[in-house]
Amino acid sequence: MGYQEVYDSWKADPEGFWMQAAEAIDWDRKPSKALFDDNAPLYEWFKDGMVNTCWNAVDRHVEGGRGAQAALIHDSPITGTKHVITYAELKDRVASLAGALRAKGIDKGDRVIIYMPMVPEALEAMLACARLGAIHSVVFGGFAANELAVRIDDAKPKAIIAASCGLEPGRVVHYKPLLDGAIELAKHKPDFCVLFQREQEVAALIDGRDYDWHAFQAGVEPAECVPVEGDHPAYILYTSGTTGAPKGVVRPTGGHLVALNWTMKNIYNVDPGDVFWAASDVGWVVGHSYICYGPLIHGNTTIVFEGKPIGTPDAGTFWRIIEEHKVKTFFTAPTAFRAVKREDPKGEFLKKYDLSGLGAIYLAGERADPDTIEWTRELTGKPVYDHWWQTETGYTIAGNPVGIEPLPVKLGSPTVAMPGYDVQILDDAGHEVAPGELGAIAIKLPLPPGTLPTLWNAEERFRKSYLNTFPGYYETGDAGMKDEDGYLWIMARTDDVINVAGHRLSTGGMEEVLASHPDVAECAVIGVSDQLKGQMPVGFLCLTSGVNRPHDEITSECVKLVREKIGPVAAFKLAVVVDRLPKTRSGKILRGTMVSIADGKEFKMPATIDDPAILDEIREALQTIGYAK
Repeated sequence: MGYQEVYDSWKADPEGFWMQAAEAIDWDRKPSKALFDDNAPLYEWFKDGMVNTCWNAVDRHVEGGRGAQAALIHDSPITGTKHVITYAELKDRVASLAGALRAKGIDKGDRVIIYMPMVPEALEAMLACARLGAIHSVVFGGFAANELAVRIDDAKPKAIIAASCGLEPGRVVHYKPLLDGAIELAKHKPDFCVLFQREQEVAALIDGRDYDWHAFQAGVEPAECVPVEGDHPAYILYTSGTTGAPKGVVRPTGGHLVALNWTMKNIYNVDPGDVFWAASDVGWVVGHSYICYGPLIHGNTTIVFEGKPIGTPDAGTFWRIIEEHKVKTFFTAPTAFRAVKREDPKGEFLKKYDLSGLGAIYLAGERADPDTIEWTRELTGKPVYDHWWQTETGYTIAGNPVGIEPLPVKLGSPTVAMPGYDVQILDDAGHEVAPGELGAIAIKLPLPPGTLPTLWNAEERFRKSYLNTFPGYYETGDAGMKDEDGYLWIMARTDDVINVAGHRLSTGGMEEVLASHPDVAECAVIGVSDQLKGQMPVGFLCLTSGVNRPHDEITSECVKLVREKIGPVAAFKLAVVVDRLPKTRSGKILRGTMVSIADGKEFKMPATIDDPAILDEIREALQTIGYAK
């Protein structure tokens, strides 16, 4: 069957489609049906089944004769170390940690916060919680103490598992003082903490509360897998809400297993035993779905990478790892390739490596501009697929189903909706708009298995954030359009659609044009307040390494380019060159914060910001063109 037949078969019989997909999972008790809609619009999947995530991700592969296969490869160019852990070794390590947690009172339903860098022990902590039916919440390692405290108070963990430190190029990030500060600030106090001591920094332990990772596990009985209900939360993952308070996305166990397993072959086109690499962090949803759970559930080898696309040691790191570890499918964010392109525009580093084993490259996390896709494709000679999804969904909403049938790529589009997702473009009144028209992207309920059923302890906020705007739909918060072929075009967050003299314009469309300029490595467009036109677009340009032409020449060429490609309606007249853009640690550009600076409004410092000092540079750049007074 090709894509259209598979999609149509889901649409004709969603129940049958997902029950068939559920056959690939080991259940302790099979579910009687897929969808439970008695509490609509809060839908649940595989609710009466009993299952264990850790069994499906680890034990069953050992039982099935794959114990000697590499489960994970840790590659840390920062420490210069590499380490392979087989499925059999992973089972022993996870069962040991789970046994120690159980001996200290961690049971099914208890919450455990994990605050760790990119080390195998982070995945082992996640899997040990899953083994016991405990609900983990991974907080990005190095998050500020007050942000960690907010999450402690919301999740109320019985335990926290942390590392002594994280490592960035040229610096050690001290986790333990941040952890101690967070516990002090939080109203809720964990019963105990387990600390993985790294040789780069050994932290002081607090007597009676903190336990050393290795000593904690000494002499304990390994734990077996505890079956849980299909709707039991596997984890809580906090996503920064626009209101400032983080939203705890809940991931249900049964649907999570079924959906992720389905994606590995159908979207990423890997078979059990193949090496899959997602260059992300366990603190983000990509790390949960495609560093830890997806590859392991499917029997792949996953790579845990502690490094950066550039500077550890150079812009060839990605290519080295792909060659050395025989990566079949590679997944990263467009911002990573933009960084590589800026450092090595002609791909000199790539020439040193053999990528013949690589099948394809996948991009997600933010909009993949056509220029970055073209550059990557030309350089590597590999297919490059953009796909679109969210923390809330946990896996692809729209993508290219390469394992079913590779569809023609349209640059700038993540391709088509995946089975389970009925994606529609709506106007403000909730009516579907014509092909090619910009509108709000919404998904007809129910959402498919594995997507969020609610927010942790915040059902009302869940309804308000996602369900109330368009009754019967999940509101994605993204704006875009659909073309005549059903291809989706994600143009901007709804907040980033700007209104210039009554015309709704996408900042993403303007960024696409700016990125096509040969001297521009990266860019962002925001809408600033304007008395006459409502909003005016302003472009921020980061230049490719080695460009030393006058900046005003480049900005005037960029203004001309936008006027040629989009037209005078865009009213695009202002562009400034900056050294870097303010981003979250996962690479998303903080456009909303930039707008607040331009308009002189108060704003809360984003918790996920990579480097707050960049905001001062943005303010100075805006002042040169008459904003941010």
